Amino acid sequence: MAFEKVRLIGQELKAHAPFTFFGAITGIAFMLIFKGLGEIGAQTLFAIFHPLHVVLSAMVTAALFQLHRKAKNFILILVIGYVGSVGIATLSDCIIPYIGESILGAAIPTHASFHERHPTEAEEPAALGGGQENLEHNHKPSLHLGFIEEWRLVNPAAILGIVIAFFLPRTKYPHALHILVSTWASASHMLMNTKADWSAELMAGMFIALFIAVWLPCCVSDIIFPLLFVKADGAHLGHSSCILCGKKTKQKDHAADEAKDHA
Repeated sequence: MAFEKVRLIGQELKAHAPFTFFGAITGIAFMLIFKGLGEIGAQTLFAIFHPLHVVLSAMVTAALFQLHRKAKNFILILVIGYVGSVGIATLSDCIIPYIGESILGAAIPTHASFHERHPTEAEEPAALGGGQENLEHNHKPSLHLGFIEEWRLVNPAAILGIVIAFFLPRTKYPHALHILVSTWASASHMLMNTKADWSAELMAGMFIALFIAVWLPCCVSDIIFPLLFVKADGAHLGHSSCILCGKKTKQKDHAADEAKDHA
């Protein structure tokens, strides 16, 4: 049944790609709308959307695990939900955007924008040096880890999502909202570090980074991670449905086949 589990995961990833594509578009729109807020404003947005992402991620991760495992072991659900939400939300909202920012050079301002914001004494030598290399050295993107810097918000958010999932294990709507909120959290992190001009090339690179930041980690959190701890038997996988759209996947109904065999 391991093959059935792998096939289910592949189908779920494929099913979620179009909505993630739409989510990445909303992320670019989000960044264009709020780009004038500055770094402090972007930090505020991150402090809102990252904990909310953790709540939704914990809800879906814990609920999916509970529904497939058909167990009521709260400690086990707590561990799975916490690691799957906080750990993978950090990858989605912080680490992958940071890598994207670094590759794109988003934190390196143009000479014009650098002088417009009046560099500090620590930055003036770089400005006087007049070299792009000096600007790159003084304007590296910063990695903002929510579970450390906003631990008072993020950890309770994870526990809240797990408790909700424990009593009301639902996946469809929390997961759909999770994709959008995750995109906006990732976009907020990128806003904090973006000092470069908003060119078409930069936005295209940001779109790719947002898509990767949401599609892989969120599907890992909501689908792959909890299913790693579920027994691969046909009773669970044979009745699986797409978490996002609720459509039945093309899994083989083993119970129906057995009934035909005995008919």
